[in-house]
Amino acid sequence: MATVATRSPQGAWELGARAGYAASGLLHVLIGVLAAQLALGSSGGSADESGAFTAIAATPFGAVVLWVAVVAFVALAAWQAAAAISGAAGETGDRVKAGAKAVVYLALAATAYSVVRGASGGGRTQSATAEIMQSPGGRLLVGAVGVGVVVVGVYHVYKGLTKKFLEDLNRLPSGTAGRVARRAGVVGYAAKGLALTIVGVLFVLAAATANPQEASGLDGALQTLRDAPAGPVLLLLVAAGLVAFGGYCGVRSRFGRL
Repeated sequence: MATVATRSPQGAWELGARAGYAASGLLHVLIGVLAAQLALGSSGGSADESGAFTAIAATPFGAVVLWVAVVAFVALAAWQAAAAISGAAGETGDRVKAGAKAVVYLALAATAYSVVRGASGGGRTQSATAEIMQSPGGRLLVGAVGVGVVVVGVYHVYKGLTKKFLEDLNRLPSGTAGRVARRAGVVGYAAKGLALTIVGVLFVLAAATANPQEASGLDGALQTLRDAPAGPVLLLLVAAGLVAFGGYCGVRSRFGRL
């Protein structure tokens, strides 16, 4: 995939975009840890982006880390948006994906900003879904969003199992580090895909039953998985996969294509 970097020197913008991947890696590692705590019956924070950012905020220098994450996610969102608008991302499908990624990274920046500023994220997904469902065609829209998230989740699983994620890298580290990175990508993409698929199914159920409480986001999806037969074991596996995905994101921050 062509990149903006092919038409501009290496500099602060690319450094910021790569820092965004590193921040995403840290975020997924923390979500994995929170998911493991959930599987083990701990009363830790929400196993989602808000919970992970809150955990960071509680550490020494946590506010500094969060501000860095805000800037890094904004830089990565800007990079993806520029690639989508300029056509540097590639074909139409690639431009659409780049645009969607820009929205996701902006949302992560907004979440990190809200946490560092002390805003509460509890119930945000349900309340927003309830407002949408009260509007004309709202249930159809929520259902469509759910289907879209399921498609993204299934694609993540496919991308991991087929090792298609290797196309996102300029190269892999050599030796053992490269083999570990490859396995982390396979396991990580599959685990994240499973989690996203559950999120999407919950949105579809919310639309079908007119119950916005079903649309509970990532934390709710992981809790749903925990409550399934053999759920704690499955959730621990997903938690390990999310940590692996975080590790892969760290590799991508260094060796990834932009």
